[in-house]
Amino acid sequence: MLNAPLKILIALGTRPEAIKLAPVIQAFRRSPDFTTQVILTGQHREMVEQVMHLFDLQADRDLGIMKPQQTLTDITCGSLQGLEGFLQETTPNLLIVQGDTTTAFAGALAAFYQKIAIGHVEAGLRTDELFNPYP
Repeated sequence: MLNAPLKILIALGTRPEAIKLAPVIQAFRRSPDFTTQVILTGQHREMVEQVMHLFDLQADRDLGIMKPQQTLTDITCGSLQGLEGFLQETTPNLLIVQGDTTTAFAGALAAFYQKIAIGHVEAGLRTDELFNPYP
């Protein structure tokens, strides 16, 4: 057992992220060694909410970034700015992201800027070739 629980923040915004991170979130929340928060970017609003409901998960913050006819740049900027504020507010020891989405990219970049460690689930696992990860 650790002296003080490590603060874990898990960022997600898409259905695949929610599906793959749900058991990770549940495991962290069951452990007394961690305090775990979840932040949603809202990159895929309706689809993420379905998965969150299915796994009985609640987000601690929802950035609600989606707006009509926005670009990937808008999604990236909105996620980055929202994540920056929440990271500064909560000061986690580790931010966990999943996959290769805009949410994962913005989360990792925001954590890097705040000097917060990053955990990347499913990084480069598509082919077992480090320098050629995509089939």
